[in-house]
Parts: sequence; structure tokens; C-alpha cells
Amino acid sequence: MEPTGAALNKKQLQSELTKRKVADAARALFVNKGYKATSIEEISEATGSSKGNIYYHFKSKEGLFLYLLDEWEREWEENWQQNVSQYKTVTDKLYGFAKQMVLDDLNHPLSKAASEFFNHDEKPGDVEERIIEMVQGHLKFNQALIQQGIDNGEFKTDNIECLALILESLVIGLSHMSRQLKLQNALNVYQQAIKIYLYGIANSPH
Repeated sequence: MEPTGAALNKKQLQSELTKRKVADAARALFVNKGYKATSIEEISEATGSSKGNIYYHFKSKEGLFLYLLDEWEREWEENWQQNVSQYKTVTDKLYGFAKQMVLDDLNHPLSKAASEFFNHDEKPGDVEERIIEMVQGHLKFNQALIQQGIDNGEFKTDNIECLALILESLVIGLSHMSRQLKLQNALNVYQQAIKIYLYGIANSPH
């Protein structure tokens, strides 16, 4: 008889493989059809997994999409960590941040579905809480970047919570307004946005 621990590990492995299979199939459907048009029934058909099995792993369609967003966030962070060493100043990092937002977010296969997801009104309470946590994570990233710039004398001392919120709002707005732009045009717009964020547009008072 197979040992209990080995049997449990085998069962866990099978469960993880099923979860991965469902996530991959759902991702393809969300990319091709969008968030709203993709149903749990279609995901079930694509994977051969029952709806009950899908709900066991992800609780809901929203939970499944959040799982994919979490993967996207991890990929983004890995790419940032790989590239951040090339930026010598925090100002450079902000421009690099804008570039990565275009290359990794604006052009991401799930970007259209994500826009639908975030603009979809009806979400369970636990999903809303997870979205809030996600936004808070973005704000903490922004705050750390701004604080680094203040600490090394690049930026003047200011309310970093406010500056972080403005930066996040700027990026969210740009993501909505730039989806139809060609890649180079989107890069130019994001770079100009960071320049304005850093330096403003008003002439210095005499």
C-alpha cells in the first residue's frame, strides 16, 4: 500500500496540475473573447473539468481571473527586477517604469480583458478586497520609488502618499487612453507623462 504521505503528495500534485490546466485554458479564452464573454461553462468544456472542480480551485470566475492577474503581477515584478539595475537614478527608473508599463501592461494579451474586469460593477466582497490589496501594492511600490528619490536628493520633500496616488492615477488613465495607439506613439505619450509628472508645464516664476 502506498504511504499516506506519498498518496497525499500525489493528490496535491494532481490538484495543482488540474488548477494549472484550468488557468491556462481560461487565460486563452479571456484573451480571445474578453472577460464578459467568457463563461465558466466554456472553461469547463475547454478543460474537461466540471464547474464544481473549477469553483473548488478558484471559487468564482472573478477569482479565476484574479489568479491570472496575480501571475501577471509576478511576471511584471520579475521583469522589473531584471531591468532596474540599468537605471542609475530614480528619475531614470520612472522613465523605465513608464516604458515597462507600455511593453508589459499595455501590450499584454490580457489587457483588454483586465479593463473589462475592473470596469465590471458586480464583484463579490472578497474580490473587491483583493483588488484593494492589489492597488495598495502598486501604491507602496510608487511610494518606495518616490522616497528613494527624496532620500538621494533628486526630488524635493513632499507628501509621498499623495505623489504615489497621482502617479498611479496617471498610469491608470494612460492605460485607458492609449490602447489604440501604435507602440512607439504609446511609448512617447508615457514618457511625456512622466516628464510632466516630474517637472510640470508651468513656467518658473520670475
